Amino acid sequence: MKVLGIETSCDECAAAVVEKGRDVLSNVILTQIDFHRPYYGVVPEIASRKHIEWIYQVVSTALDEAGMEIEDMDAIAVTYRPGLIGSLLVGLSFAKAMAFSLDIPFIGIDHILAHMYAAHLEADIEYPYLGLIVSGGHTILAVVKDYDKIEVLGTTIDDACGEAFDKVAKYYQLGFPGGAAIDRLARRGNSGAFRFPKPSLHKGDHRYDFSYSGLKTAVINQLDQFWNRKYPKTRENIAASFEKTAIDIILERVSRAVKDTGIERVVAGGGVVANSYLRGSLKSMFGDQVILPSMKFCTDNGAMVAGIGYHYIVNNRRSTLELNAEARVPDFRKTYP
Repeated sequence: MKVLGIETSCDECAAAVVEKGRDVLSNVILTQIDFHRPYYGVVPEIASRKHIEWIYQVVSTALDEAGMEIEDMDAIAVTYRPGLIGSLLVGLSFAKAMAFSLDIPFIGIDHILAHMYAAHLEADIEYPYLGLIVSGGHTILAVVKDYDKIEVLGTTIDDACGEAFDKVAKYYQLGFPGGAAIDRLARRGNSGAFRFPKPSLHKGDHRYDFSYSGLKTAVINQLDQFWNRKYPKTRENIAASFEKTAIDIILERVSRAVKDTGIERVVAGGGVVANSYLRGSLKSMFGDQVILPSMKFCTDNGAMVAGIGYHYIVNNRRSTLELNAEARVPDFRKTYP
């Protein structure tokens, strides 16, 4: 079975053709970075307009690279939540129209579950495992029981990790995207130059939750309070110290979950999983038990959407043409079991 996957949840316009849920025949991504760089962040109106301009070209290129015609597709999978509502509507409307015209099934895909699935494109992974999603919009730790069933242990109570990276990068004009810019600068800095605070979420219902608003505030507004004056106050040192604190918050939660659940296998996904310090630390801590997607599957892409879509289709699950886009998931802890 060949599935066309379409992803337009934010600023990446992406499409892919995947066979049998694993064999990636094409994976095309057009990035909008240059259009959003002047604003140090994604502008929703610009994002949706670019999706309208590009989506036909992206889907056509994905089919061409796979050596397929649209009539060769057995189904279409498309992201319908969560994300920027205007961007989501472009991809969803395009997928609905195409599926209707071809009289083939289509399935709406949850963006969180798609990121959880990304590593499955390159590895045989047995359930259950601890799933970690770290991106610009989400920071989630969960027990993954199947492709469509996760038990959320913790999520952010304010800013997502990637959002904090972007805001710090914007304030200090480090570059855009903020995560990649900070990662580059941090390699030339000293992480001991600043001792930034971590959130005190270690008891009860919040023991696996994340919080980045306090860290962001400390880096932006209270820098001198946490400065070790043995080191110069350089952008490189700020980046290195911030990155270490932000990522160590994640590593502490993952380690706690491994100990508490007894599940040793850790699978990660999302744009921030491209961060070199996070990738290296996870490998160092958990060795062969950690499974990370390639860089091309960390950021938003159509292959992860098509891949997980295959499993819905073969299990005879379909979406109707009444499916609408949703900007948010109402309650992570109650949505996925």
